[in-house]
Amino acid sequence: MQPEEPFILRHDRDDGLTTLTLNRPGQFNSLSKAMLNAFQAELDAIAASEAVRVVVVAGAGRAFCAGHDLKEMRANHDQAFMQALFTQCGHLMQTIGRLPQPVIARVHGIATAAGCQLVAACDLAVAADVARFAVSGINVGLFCSTPAVALARNLGRKAALEMLLTGDFIDALEAKAKGLINRVVPADALDAEIERLTSAILAKSAVAVRLGKGMFYRQLEMGLGDAYAYASEVMACNMMSADAGEGIDAFMQKRPPLYRGC
Repeated sequence: MQPEEPFILRHDRDDGLTTLTLNRPGQFNSLSKAMLNAFQAELDAIAASEAVRVVVVAGAGRAFCAGHDLKEMRANHDQAFMQALFTQCGHLMQTIGRLPQPVIARVHGIATAAGCQLVAACDLAVAADVARFAVSGINVGLFCSTPAVALARNLGRKAALEMLLTGDFIDALEAKAKGLINRVVPADALDAEIERLTSAILAKSAVAVRLGKGMFYRQLEMGLGDAYAYASEVMACNMMSADAGEGIDAFMQKRPPLYRGC
């Protein structure tokens, strides 16, 4: 018997880039409980790693992610199971936001329901021009309530609610215009575009990137005055880092900075 393939494939590069690939291609990378468990374990390990500086989330096969595993859900038609499943998925999506490292979705195919939620939960997203997005639960009598949380924090209210109420697909260009993704490129240029984006982030101070991501999400939940007070505190702390001193000196001396990550 062939050994079972892992649900998540992890590839680490020496420069600090880690790629996590959803690996249920035959099921369009649907998020079963086992898949969520494996995904959460990888994210938890990455959160504790100083070697990992940027994370790319990709999908094997034809789809990026088709959402939850409907067969598993129908086989476990119990409210306690459903509550635990959606809570587990919500925890994973929040983990992505809390991760110190930027997380980039590499979307090459469809991203539907919780798969669209995953794109929205990632910090950045790059898509092939053939990619399509939908929160299509409404088409089977299920409003995509948990995907709505992430979607409403990426799109304007009316744009998000239109997707949620109709279940209609939008293409990559529309997804970019609505704020769901950052960049759209031809399918054969997707990896090169991911490389350009990750290289730009990897060239920056790891200290500034980690501080900045944490600050960005935390201030979003604050009132304006509290947000400015908190941002001022974080920025002052950032200014005391060796990397900030090196970056400013390098700028004034017209040379590339040599960041040390401290």
